Amino acid sequence: MEILLKTVFWLSIAAVVYTYIGYPLLLFILSGARRRPTVAADCAPSVSIIITAYNEERDLATKLRNTLELDYPKDKIEIIVASDCSSDATDSIAASFATKGVRLHRQPQRLGKTAAQNAAVELANGEIILFSDATTLYRPDVLKRMVRNFVDESVGCVAGQLIYVDPSESGVGHGAVSYWSYEVFLKRHESRVRSLIGVSGCLYAVRRCAYVPLYHEACSDFIIATKMVEQGLRAVYEPGAICEETTNNKTDKELAMRVRVITQTYNDLWRHRHMMNPFRAGIYALELVSHKVMRYLVPFFLGILLFTNALLVKQSFFYTFLMIAQVACYALALFGYLLERAGVHVKLLVLPHYFLLANTAAVIAFYKFLSGERYARWEPIREGSR
Repeated sequence: MEILLKTVFWLSIAAVVYTYIGYPLLLFILSGARRRPTVAADCAPSVSIIITAYNEERDLATKLRNTLELDYPKDKIEIIVASDCSSDATDSIAASFATKGVRLHRQPQRLGKTAAQNAAVELANGEIILFSDATTLYRPDVLKRMVRNFVDESVGCVAGQLIYVDPSESGVGHGAVSYWSYEVFLKRHESRVRSLIGVSGCLYAVRRCAYVPLYHEACSDFIIATKMVEQGLRAVYEPGAICEETTNNKTDKELAMRVRVITQTYNDLWRHRHMMNPFRAGIYALELVSHKVMRYLVPFFLGILLFTNALLVKQSFFYTFLMIAQVACYALALFGYLLERAGVHVKLLVLPHYFLLANTAAVIAFYKFLSGERYARWEPIREGSR
């Protein structure tokens, strides 16, 4: 029994270490050994910009002005606002920009973001479809930098670089920024090795001819990359195409957002489990399993680690020390959460707090997925006024 406990204990540690350290290191090595460069050149295909919106009256006008100011041939841009049955002034704001070429599409019934995107794509005329959110502001050269990559015929999707900003300097916001910096590292190297396994939903572009209508509950910005790989194409990262968004600054809102996204991703992974077969998807299967599946299994590995450590604690001082270290880390994370609720931000507690938040979200999402809960409609989470 002791040998079994120790084996499970060390396998759990190995799984966590591989997920957070081993996989990034493997990507770094592979991106140097078998880098797959993207052919890029200046070009100006027609682009349809689709802005999905549900009750975005606060931000939509600013977003549309920002979009109209992009540095790209005006006769090559089409702007469509896809309103998912908004009940505020979103539709009237979009309609007020009609003289500037903005088209409004209002869904006949509220079916969610992905359904609104599907409908807008059917109306779009551009060779390239660019998807955006109403709260995301682009730098002027975004389109020029994005479309250059479509010169490469193997590219079906291009993802831009999202930069999170945290003007409130909150603990949750700082944790989200740190987490995203880690994600950006993975994106850079996955793009070089084979393909991205997901994109930022606020800034990505797809060849019109390669777009596949998605089921309504899909997490479109995740599964779009897999849809490209299924067609023999790839999704690549363009770090020069930059946009900015403000992070959540409250634990409950960040947790709710992550639970929704992870629940959708569990569903997407299950529907596309064939893509986790390396004999079918090659190295993309490794990326998918390592980046998503292993990441979402981390809280379960951590639970096993804590349980087996508790049973081994009397075996030696080493196991006692590791048990104390684990309990201390969770205590610090909880303390950071309590301080955040009290409006006190301690930088040393940011990472353990956000680590616990992210893994708690994965557990809750797994339960929701198993219970059959699916998300199609979305309720944008906003932090005050801009």
